[in-house]
Amino acid sequence: MKVILLAGGFGTRLAEYTDVIPKPMVPVGGKPILWHIMKTFAHFGHKDFYVALGYKAEVIKEYFLNYRALNSDFTVDLSSGNVIPHQVDPVDWKVTLVHTGDASMTGGRVKRMRHFIGEETCMLTYGDGVADIDLDALLAFHRSHGRMVTVSAVRPAARFGELEIDGSRVSNFQEKPQLHEGWINGGFFVIEPTFFDLIDGDATMLEREPLEQAVKAGELMAYHHDGFWHCMDTKRDHELLESLWAKGAPWVR
Repeated sequence: MKVILLAGGFGTRLAEYTDVIPKPMVPVGGKPILWHIMKTFAHFGHKDFYVALGYKAEVIKEYFLNYRALNSDFTVDLSSGNVIPHQVDPVDWKVTLVHTGDASMTGGRVKRMRHFIGEETCMLTYGDGVADIDLDALLAFHRSHGRMVTVSAVRPAARFGELEIDGSRVSNFQEKPQLHEGWINGGFFVIEPTFFDLIDGDATMLEREPLEQAVKAGELMAYHHDGFWHCMDTKRDHELLESLWAKGAPWVR
């Protein structure tokens, strides 16, 4: 199944890195977070990627153009110019890189991918969030209900410790627990081609009119993912993902 990856935003809350590279290229464990997301899809057999580019598109294009060299050892014969690769990274992905405009909103970027997707069901996610989501179960859920869009609902870790207080006495303390309420949009969508018709153009935010219209029409369903999920919005998020990688990243399959 084709997979759209939104990788064109400015990443202003991660300016420590994004002044130089786009947010999807910020490394975790030495690999761009975009690569980690793609590895999740590839694990479930979804290896046909369509990357919607914008800010610093050339950095992502150069990475995939030079993927073999960047991810393997090699010998260069300077007399002939021949390159002999060693220890080649064994990926069999097809990656289509599409510049969808520097200033386009998320919906506009999705709309511009329709030419490449055609009249097929496809998957869609953001270029900054990792999860141990079961994509087979997500797809089965989508097919079971027959609606236009499925969004993965997640419950993120709280930013601060949670206190339960009885009068003035703390009866329970949990440091950064998973929230018991408040499901949020975790990305990892499955969409039918009719959804493209709900997007007006470049100025449209995916999370506003298109999804709101789907809700009103009863065409948006939620797949509940109770496992690990984390997005990389800030330097603190990046540091957390790096620390998790060092311990054995929960999103790796």
